[in-house]
Parts: sequence; C-alpha cells; structure tokens
Amino acid sequence: MPSETLIVTVAQISPEPGDVRANARSAAALMIGAADAGAKLLVFPEMSLVGYDLELFTDPSAWVTEDDPRLDVVRQASAECGVTAVVGAAYRGPDNTAWIASLAIRPDGEIQVYGKQNLHGVERDLFQPGDKIQILDIDGWRVALAICYDAAVPEHAAEAAGLGAEVYAVSALYTQEEVRRIDVHSAARAMDHRMYAVVANLAGRGPRWESCGGSGTWHPDGTRLSRARTDPGVFTMALSRSELQALRDKDALAGYPRTALVADTRT
Repeated sequence: MPSETLIVTVAQISPEPGDVRANARSAAALMIGAADAGAKLLVFPEMSLVGYDLELFTDPSAWVTEDDPRLDVVRQASAECGVTAVVGAAYRGPDNTAWIASLAIRPDGEIQVYGKQNLHGVERDLFQPGDKIQILDIDGWRVALAICYDAAVPEHAAEAAGLGAEVYAVSALYTQEEVRRIDVHSAARAMDHRMYAVVANLAGRGPRWESCGGSGTWHPDGTRLSRARTDPGVFTMALSRSELQALRDKDALAGYPRTALVADTRT
C-alpha cells in the first residue's frame, strides 16, 4: 500500500565545476542527513554532478554514463541509507545519446535515467531532447522527474499527470532574473494537476548567471510550503497523501474535468 506520508529532501548546492568525483562524494554525504530526517527521496539541482557551464562539455570527463564508477559512492550510500537520490549530469547513453539528465539512483542498485525534453539556447547544440517522462515509485508514491525548462512547458506536467504522477520533482537552475518564474511555474504545475511540486535549484553562480535560490515544495492547491534563501542548504518536507486525495475528491465532486489525470488502479 502507498505510504500516507512521503518525506522529500531537496539539496540547494553549488557544485565543484567539472569535478564529477568530488560532487558525487558530496551527494553521498548529504544522503546520510536525508535518511536521518526520514527522507526516502533526495532531489539535487540540474547538472549537480558537474555544474551548469556548457563550456565544460568539450572535456569527456565532464560526462557520465550509467555504469560510471565515479557514481559508486552514491550507489553505496543509496543502498545503505534507503534513499533514492536524483542527481543531475551531462549523460552519454549506450547509443552515444547526449542528454542533460537526471539519474535516479535507487537503493536496490537500479538507475532510472531521464533526459531533459525541453532544451533551450545553446543546449540544443550540445544535447538531444529526452524521449519520455520517467516515473519513480517511492514508497507507493508516483514521482515524475523534470529538469528546469520542462517545468515552464505546461504540456510536460500534463503528460506526467496523465501517467499518474503525484509529485513533480524538478531539478533546476533559476537565476536572479527568474525569481518570480520559479514560484509561478511550480505553483501552476501543482495546482493544475493536483500534485505536489518539489524544486531543487542550484546555488551560487556560474558563467553569466547567478542563482535566485528559492528551492522548496508546493502544495497541490498551489501554496508554497517551503522556501530556501539563496545560500546552499538542505531542506526537508513531509507530503501528505490525505491532503492530496482530499483535493482530488473535491474536484471530482464539483465535476471539474481531470483532463490529464488517470485513474488510480493500485490496491
């Protein structure tokens, strides 16, 4: 049976530029604190294993693969802590596909890879769009992965909701100029589809950008539940299934169409 409460931790971090090994070690260390807080899911920002600097990717060492030995420390921490970690990377697939990716590293050793579907700017010169939405099962909760600009495209969240998503987990880079966007995007995706939104934003600064911070969680009614400042930190929130279901039941009673949502067939 799905758990009543899902505890989620978001990590607002500033990675070491280009150093996958060091950033993987840092991610593994944060998993211990997440587990101590009761979290089953730890979400990192976009490109958390390398930093958001598109000039880095002329160096082959800035890319990761699914069986990359530098991720072993994260795999081990996931197994020991019982926490699924969603880390961000430039990813090379077995067929040489190049994605901006979220890699969900599971306690059982499985890795689910999601490729960013909505690229923008110079990203289009370096990467291909991902081919499908990934849904994680975390303690019976259905969690959809998204990366940054995905959250700005309403159809992306609608498709995730159509796959039964109850949590929309976004790994992101929102800059100082986008402080309003992080709230509007997340609140709208949550409220439109009656699912929680969880956003892990990068901290610090990089080439031609400075983060606005603001990582946090949004209720299915669109209310922001938590807000980070601009400095690095780790933030944990408990999500309530009963509150989610109450809103969905209320909408159904009012006759609102659930255009993107599928029926819950679990027992």
